[in-house]
Amino acid sequence: MCGIVGYVGRDHGQGSSALESVAPAFDQEAADARHGALDVVMEGLRRLEYRGYDSAGVAVITPAGIESRKKAGKLTNLVAELAADPLPRSLTGIGHTRWATHGGPTDQNAHPHLADGGRLALIHNGIIENYAELKAELTGEGLTFLSDTDTEVAAGLVGYIYRGLVDSGVQGDVLTLALQQACQRLEGAFTLLAIHQDQPGVVVAGRRNSPLVVGLGDGENFLGSDVSGFIDFTRRAVELGQDQIVTITPDAVAITDFFGAPAEGTEFHVSWDAAAAEKGGFDSFMEKEIHDQPDAVGQTLLGRSDVSGNLVLDELRIDESILRSVDKIVVLACGTSAYAGQVAKYAIEHWCRIPTEVELSHEFRYRDPIVNEKTLVVAISQSGETMDTLMAVRYAREQGAKVVAICNTNGSTIPRESDAVLYTHAGPEIAVASTKAFLAQITAAYLLGLYLAQLRGNKYRDEIADVLTDLSAIPAKIQAILDDADKIKQLGADMVNAKSVLFLGRHVGFPVAMEGALKLKELAYIHAEGFAAGELKHGPIALIEEGQPVVVVMPSSSARDSLHAKVVSNVQEIRARGAVTIVIAEEGDTSVEAYSEHVFYVPASPTLLAPLLTTVPLQIFALALASAKGYDVDQPRNLAKSVTVE
Repeated sequence: MCGIVGYVGRDHGQGSSALESVAPAFDQEAADARHGALDVVMEGLRRLEYRGYDSAGVAVITPAGIESRKKAGKLTNLVAELAADPLPRSLTGIGHTRWATHGGPTDQNAHPHLADGGRLALIHNGIIENYAELKAELTGEGLTFLSDTDTEVAAGLVGYIYRGLVDSGVQGDVLTLALQQACQRLEGAFTLLAIHQDQPGVVVAGRRNSPLVVGLGDGENFLGSDVSGFIDFTRRAVELGQDQIVTITPDAVAITDFFGAPAEGTEFHVSWDAAAAEKGGFDSFMEKEIHDQPDAVGQTLLGRSDVSGNLVLDELRIDESILRSVDKIVVLACGTSAYAGQVAKYAIEHWCRIPTEVELSHEFRYRDPIVNEKTLVVAISQSGETMDTLMAVRYAREQGAKVVAICNTNGSTIPRESDAVLYTHAGPEIAVASTKAFLAQITAAYLLGLYLAQLRGNKYRDEIADVLTDLSAIPAKIQAILDDADKIKQLGADMVNAKSVLFLGRHVGFPVAMEGALKLKELAYIHAEGFAAGELKHGPIALIEEGQPVVVVMPSSSARDSLHAKVVSNVQEIRARGAVTIVIAEEGDTSVEAYSEHVFYVPASPTLLAPLLTTVPLQIFALALASAKGYDVDQPRNLAKSVTVE
């Protein structure tokens, strides 16, 4: 989930059309007029840094050709680099702030990547799934690669095609044609922006399953991952469709499909101010991140198979024979990540038939746990810097266990100190209370479980393919919940004076109930507690009194061995004692309406995947209730995003 910006402009005193002359001579006087490309690109990157802060880079076209600067780390590192080694003023430029996927966060892996002998610069958001195949092909043609990224392969492909077109006598807008042909060969999710020194008045971009917006100016045009990339300069924008190429010059925007057929985008006016644009027009980062969840789950699923169709991890330094001999799995995590582990336990045990324990990291090493060389430890951390989990990982490795990290931050400490890592690709999570990282962690844990089942022969390839097909449908189902969230938002606002809310669930619904309670505690500062519904009659039912709100995560009524009837009995028990029942149920389960004051439906899904859906209404509910109280939902009191002390 990287941030990308593109800009091309001219001196407003001139009236040339760069589409008619796609390679105008470089004009230093025009470059010095108004604002230059670097000004626009750096301001855009500043506003887009929330999308990635592992590294940042820029490339501009100068009289001497393409010049680029890039640095690992936050944008301030690039600012310092530009101060030490300035770039000339320019009219055409691109910039990138990176959330690392392929390759660690290093200077060399930072974007832009150069090709065609340094004449072409390219930046990228997304994952190229067939990069290995393309890299082998291009290497066979004599190309060399300096980084570990899939992006450099895309740059190499575009540059190779570009040079072939020029050598065969093609003239005019060669860069657009080259990008069209390259995109026809790329698989995965991507947005690509490219510039070439032979066409200084042109930026060309293509998109598939990854965001890109055009900003319309007067004698200048812009590109961005979202409108915050250019909100300081224009509020006129064009939304691109799927599989489209856009060519921007100072005076024109031309859109085609990947095969060159003319296409149209949808123009709109941005009504947000610059501050709101960073949040995508939402009132808070948390609200935005809740709405990011379809993309977070989808991105985490991308690029997870090799050319043979087998599941792969991002970085695997564990011999397969060791994984086949594992006789116990221990999941280590804290807070929301621990609830992701609780969900994962049900799936891993079901698919792999390996006993799985979920341990709070801060308790693990103090109780003399039984861990040895046949134990696989799964460490879950959004930041990769959670000190409790890091210390538990070190202890587990000292005992001979192998460790797989599930993490959202490329290059952080826990993945570096683990034997393998499965990165979630949720993108930066700014709000302290986790939402999209939670769903991405569950998704990654499912992938790990399926990987182990594949490796150990617990599941046939077609069975794994069926689960992956069901997983691939989840993003659209999450989006359906988000599109129909008004009722639960209103309920949250109506319950602003509630002093306590209880949550019930069974099977995978139990950790969802605990996570729902945690969100309410974090955001609204009221008592909230999640219980296993079957435990109700063993004590917690004493808490039920007239008017007590109770949220119930209802199992599917159609699943095999359904616990639906048992949870219905629980609801009837608490309702008889005066509780106000709020039920999260599967679409079509109209039977729950007879014994519920409020029902919120989620799309049907296999039981083990249901937490990816039933969690979402609870996030929306907590956000609405806390917002109605007037609290800062992005920075709740007493909490930090990453707990780096024990």
